[in-house]
Amino acid sequence: MSALDETLAALADPTRRGVVDLLRKRPHRAGELADALELSAPAMSRHLRVLRTTGLVEEDHQGEDARVRTYRLRAEPFHELRSWVEEVEAFWTLELAAFKAHAEKTRGRKRRHGK
Repeated sequence: MSALDETLAALADPTRRGVVDLLRKRPHRAGELADALELSAPAMSRHLRVLRTTGLVEEDHQGEDARVRTYRLRAEPFHELRSWVEEVEAFWTLELAAFKAHAEKTRGRKRRHGK
């Protein structure tokens, strides 16, 4: 599975998208994320594991206590996702422009032939 496939699979889950939305604003501790999304700690842990494994999120151990972890977004996977979306958008922009040109040309022929 490619990195893009893993990113899309991870983001297919609405809870993980909710985590991403929260982390876009600022880094959070796992407990804060669980509370905000009304999830149990074990459920949040599973979602964070998926996000870490796919590289969308990284954890930071702050201070003396290694148990306190703060999570933040990583930019790289989102750049790859944006690039892919832009390529798809460019494809459809060209396809729709070609369709529009064809439709206008066809409409013009029908008008000239009295149809």
